[in-house]
Amino acid sequence: MARFGLPALLCTLAVLSSALLAAELKSKSCSEVRRLYMSKGFNKNDAPMHEINGDHLKICPQGYTCCSQEMEEKYSLQKFFKELLENAEKSLNDMFVKTYGRLYMQNSELFKDLFEELKRYYVVGNVNLEEMLNDFWARLLERMFRLVNSQYHFTDEYLECVSKYTEQLKPFGDVPRKLKLQVTRAFVAARTFAQGLAVARDVVSKVSVVNPTAQCTHALLKMIYCSHCQGLVTVKPCYNYCSNIMRGCLANQGDLDFEWNNFIDAMLMVAERLEGPFNIESVMDPIDVKISDAIMNMQENSVQVSQKVFQGCGPPKPLPAGRISRSISESAFSARFRPYHPEERPTTAAGTSLDRLVTDVKEKLKQAKKFWSSLPNNVCNDERMAAGNGNEDDCWNGKGKSRYLFAVTGNGLANQVSNPEVQVDTTKPDILILRQVMALRVMTSKMKNAYNGNDVDFFDINDENSGEGSGSGCEYQHCPLELEYNATDNTGKNTNGKASHADAHVRAQPYLLAVFCILFLVMQREWR
Repeated sequence: MARFGLPALLCTLAVLSSALLAAELKSKSCSEVRRLYMSKGFNKNDAPMHEINGDHLKICPQGYTCCSQEMEEKYSLQKFFKELLENAEKSLNDMFVKTYGRLYMQNSELFKDLFEELKRYYVVGNVNLEEMLNDFWARLLERMFRLVNSQYHFTDEYLECVSKYTEQLKPFGDVPRKLKLQVTRAFVAARTFAQGLAVARDVVSKVSVVNPTAQCTHALLKMIYCSHCQGLVTVKPCYNYCSNIMRGCLANQGDLDFEWNNFIDAMLMVAERLEGPFNIESVMDPIDVKISDAIMNMQENSVQVSQKVFQGCGPPKPLPAGRISRSISESAFSARFRPYHPEERPTTAAGTSLDRLVTDVKEKLKQAKKFWSSLPNNVCNDERMAAGNGNEDDCWNGKGKSRYLFAVTGNGLANQVSNPEVQVDTTKPDILILRQVMALRVMTSKMKNAYNGNDVDFFDINDENSGEGSGSGCEYQHCPLELEYNATDNTGKNTNGKASHADAHVRAQPYLLAVFCILFLVMQREWR
């Protein structure tokens, strides 16, 4: 009974502390959050006055929170882009109905299909934007050609011949070429950026649940509780002592830093594109005007275009006199399209703008540089974990209350060969960490392609049946076979050693609950 007293007491204290902390958080004011939220142009009624239960949150950490479901959705780039497309489609539909009336209504499915494909590209990604836009202009030419030559009968075969002349005749002027370039660059950049944020979230989430090794567990136990055995219950571990232990425990996580920093740099590059030439908002807002200009170009050049088509495809058959439709020049297409005035345009993403969203995200990304290499220090900077640098002679060094004499090792697995506090097998990197490194490397490559305006092959971040998911990187590259072992298995070679390590690991778990809670909170706070 006696040997279970301390763990039971610690568990009881942990539960009581958690309850007190929850009570404190529950009553915490959200006034600062409300002010920040309102400064971004959002509705203050979305933000609670005090922290609420966060079970509704899908992206941000759950628990007591100052974010309502509406706030999380309106902060989301995903929601912004979807609303942007919906509003662009509504804008085009409303104004084409007013301007072209029945003729538009009879052909509205062509424009509806355009926006459906754009939405599908953003949500799923398996759409070739260039081919899709070429198909849209070819189909529009077929419809327009029939309308401007309504005195003739055209078979489906004849209209297929007409569509072949789209590139050669340029009936819509230079609008299709410019719009294709703008739409492709903007959509690729926007979707890649959103995917990058999801990958970053997944990497942090997956890495935060990596199990500690038995050696790490023993080192943490020694650092936090062995001082009690000498009656030093109020003496905190020395800062450098804590740093060495955290570098040993987070050795594999430290190896993420290089690819993570490259990934963050690539994200910032794409963010600059989104603020400038690849701004999807500046492309989609006037898309109705651009398509209307193309239609007017076709109308104004209809005689020359028709003559060249007749030469290439042959003379069409005239309709009987009683069935000849009125010429398109006398129809609703004679009016020049009137675009929305700025005050008439629907707002997107609850009244915010892409520039504002991207600016906010850029600041978070800049703060996330060197996240993994600074994580051990950030953990030890917590006053609950270690004494400050000013108490170097009045701290627990693992043996007594005295200065810690060992040098602090570097970050990453390779540097732990000389770690004096944690025995780390530097020959066996953690497989989950390696997969996250691969995921970051692949996403960085996609970011660079998007930055250069090149199309990107996407994977579905919501696909739960793809092995490790978006954070693994193994959907789009095979994981090396030589890595298929349990890299965190550092158990001994003999049976007694295994039993001893396993027993010590189990007995140490209650002691380490607080440590890993602190570590998890630091990771969440740093990435938030």
